[in-house]
Amino acid sequence: MRINGKPHKTIWLNEDGWSVDIIDQTRLPHQFIIANLKTVEDAAHAIKAMLVRGAPLIGATAAYGLCLAIRNDASNEAMEKASDYLNSQRPTAVNLRWALNVMRNHLLPLPEEKRLNAAYEKAALIVEEDIETNRMIGVHGLELIRQIAARKTPGETINVLTHCNAGWLATTEWGTATSPVYHAAKAGIPIHVWVDETRPRNQGASLTAYELGHENIPHTIIVDNAGGHLMQHGKVDLCIVGTDRTASNGDVCNKIGTYLKALAAHDNNIPFYVALPSTTIDWQLTSGFDIPIEERGPEEVLMMTGVKAGGGETENELITIEIAAKGSPAANPAFDVTPAKYVTGLITEKGVVKATTAGLANLKSELSNVA
Repeated sequence: MRINGKPHKTIWLNEDGWSVDIIDQTRLPHQFIIANLKTVEDAAHAIKAMLVRGAPLIGATAAYGLCLAIRNDASNEAMEKASDYLNSQRPTAVNLRWALNVMRNHLLPLPEEKRLNAAYEKAALIVEEDIETNRMIGVHGLELIRQIAARKTPGETINVLTHCNAGWLATTEWGTATSPVYHAAKAGIPIHVWVDETRPRNQGASLTAYELGHENIPHTIIVDNAGGHLMQHGKVDLCIVGTDRTASNGDVCNKIGTYLKALAAHDNNIPFYVALPSTTIDWQLTSGFDIPIEERGPEEVLMMTGVKAGGGETENELITIEIAAKGSPAANPAFDVTPAKYVTGLITEKGVVKATTAGLANLKSELSNVA
């Protein structure tokens, strides 16, 4: 996708041929900074501190993190240690574990002297496959948007509500929830996106709005609690969100606040779709309520980072301010679980499937990359 008209990926090899460059997403939307990862510790920090975020991009970063570890030691013991270290950085997104398992299964049978080149080749393949997967999610999601457009007056705008950032910044290209939006825009369908701000880290206001703006997609940032009001007044045609982990029964775990949007959509008879690559499905879990929910630090709730209003000499200087009552504690669960009964369908690279055990079992039978 584009930033200031220039095509960008979210992760790529540096010109030195071995270190890894990423967009530091903690600086967006006010600063566009490229961070360079040279060690497995750098990759782990990027994942933990959310320089990269979004299940697919976390997986890709972990894959390259293992490459960086192998540069120093390609032994079985060192590779397993690095894999466990990377896997421990964030507990909820299953793509982290999936990508590391793909890498390990590919590399362990090889002689140590062949592992480094093979690791970089496999990590690059994970990235390229993710790009194609997300493109196909957009292709299938576009058909849902076409169906809604067909029921409207010709030329009438389709209004999509999304939560958090499941855009190209959360993946390696296209995004998941945004991919149908980008495809619809390219197809000439008038489309507008309601962008939840997504407290406490504001990934909607900071990231989704940032990328939609650079792609010239009409959008409006709203506070998290406005979605239900808009639905009640007929201003939302469908919801599309992403997911960090989906259980085999169709329950989805996504950014905190997703569950409330699903309830509002259900009450107002608005389709609620979840867009996801099949790698985000945890086939071992039969209930979303078995997914570990990451508890992040209270400072994310009690403080906020931005730039000084009015600009001036400090126009792009990031500052952090306290916004809560002194001495008050804060809880910060990062995700919640939306039961499958509130999910209209799952938009995958293979098509739209029902959020049921049977629907996912049919999907699994079509896939060749299920561990």
